[in-house]
Amino acid sequence: MSKILVIGAGGQLGQCLKNVAELRGIADIVFPSEQDANILDEGVLNALLAIEQPAFVINCAAYTAVDKAEDEIELAKAINETGADYLASACAAHGSTLVHISTDFVFEGNEVKLLKEDDEAKPINVYGVTKLDGEKAVAANLPAHFIIRTSWLYSEYANNFVKTMLKLGAERDELNIIADQVGTPTYAIDLANAIYDIIESGQKAYGVYHYSNEGVTSWFDFATAIFDISKTAVKVKPIPGSAYPTKATRPAFSVMDKTKIKTTFNIKIPYWRDSLVDCIAKLR
Repeated sequence: MSKILVIGAGGQLGQCLKNVAELRGIADIVFPSEQDANILDEGVLNALLAIEQPAFVINCAAYTAVDKAEDEIELAKAINETGADYLASACAAHGSTLVHISTDFVFEGNEVKLLKEDDEAKPINVYGVTKLDGEKAVAANLPAHFIIRTSWLYSEYANNFVKTMLKLGAERDELNIIADQVGTPTYAIDLANAIYDIIESGQKAYGVYHYSNEGVTSWFDFATAIFDISKTAVKVKPIPGSAYPTKATRPAFSVMDKTKIKTTFNIKIPYWRDSLVDCIAKLR
């Protein structure tokens, strides 16, 4: 397999890529520190690619604090747009293909329909805007790119909804969880496997793809499943999003159509609850 370089190796997806690389026996892969792969330093990125000469670069570096982004607009823009721009330019200069991770939050999510890759992207929060601008920067700089939009990422690593629920469930008897925001959880280990499947396929079917686990759920049902699977005794009450106001507006419905990635790369995608069972077993 061609040499791979992972940017943002310390984050949730970066750690999952490392775990899966070991399981799959992928040896020619580099996970540099944040300092050695600073997404905001064009010189550092070019020097790194000049030394490593990777065939593929996977960009997991992102500003993902959705609510904080409403206040930290410049920082979110720097990491999600400028950083993507620098990295795509460096990949173009050194002949590398870029696998860039994006989000379902590029969509408005105001109608109940499966979102396809070519549907109009119309983000409704700063995070979504900066991620969409990052996608545009990648596409403008580098024809050899795969942009993968994902949603509701969780794993046994870093901070995420599953780990937060397990922590709160151990501390409280009752939790109020939003029931009118609908999407699909994604086990980051499954996404990591899909990324390697795309790279190993050798196909140059560049462009935008959607990847999440299969199925549809709300945050309320997701939380209920977490407590059910982990056998945590906690009462979960459904509430509307209006009862829990946040700085950033979220899409009400952001379930993505995954036909393109499945047919192009022959990828089998697990059902969200099955993957959740796997993750909770590892956390336990």
